[in-house]
Amino acid sequence: MLRFVLLILFAANLGYAAWGQGWLTAVGWGPGQTSEPWRLEKQMRPEAVQLLNGTASPTPVADAAPIAASATDATEPAPLETETPAPATAATEIATQCLEAGPFTQEETKTLRSALRAQELPWDSYELRTQEVAGRWMVYLGKFPSPELLARQRASLRAQGIDTDRAGGNLEPGLSLGRFSSEEAATRELTRLLRSGVRGARVVQERATTQVFTLRLPAVTAAQQAKLAALAPALGGKALEACAE
Repeated sequence: MLRFVLLILFAANLGYAAWGQGWLTAVGWGPGQTSEPWRLEKQMRPEAVQLLNGTASPTPVADAAPIAASATDATEPAPLETETPAPATAATEIATQCLEAGPFTQEETKTLRSALRAQELPWDSYELRTQEVAGRWMVYLGKFPSPELLARQRASLRAQGIDTDRAGGNLEPGLSLGRFSSEEAATRELTRLLRSGVRGARVVQERATTQVFTLRLPAVTAAQQAKLAALAPALGGKALEACAE
């Protein structure tokens, strides 16, 4: 059986070799023709083919000129571009100073606001800080009818070891026997003095609780300082000084 299969394979290979070599062309068996004559027979419109020599140019001279020019331009090196150095953009830091003045009462602050607007300072270049000032009470002795009587009373109190001070303001001529931040503290001191033999003293309110204002300029430049000099009349004798904090 194996021999029979081998014989069949051998015969098949032999037949394929004869077909491929064209040995069976005489009997009508063989591969298709691929030789040059066969290719020439298969050409379509061979008369349309034009054979050009090496010197002829199919492109008109007028059309070829731009091409030559562009080729020349392409080979020429491009001119070097000189870079202009960019101007420095880093801003120079401007030196500033923080200044403040005060305190000012409400009436003084109104005058100061008008002066600030007249100088046309930027609204965000200054601020008026509000601060509440607590009231103040005094143990007071007076008013005395004459400076001589006031001097005798001061000497008498010193002899008893009691310190005195000028009352000031519309309480003159008079003596202050102590100033306190609350009425209760002033009343306690008055009680102690009465027990010590002091007569005629009483508690008065020297200053009511009020609001005061401080002018603060956090970043004053050298150019702004010239404008601030014109604020002197509105500052009421209070000088602009370096900020405390």
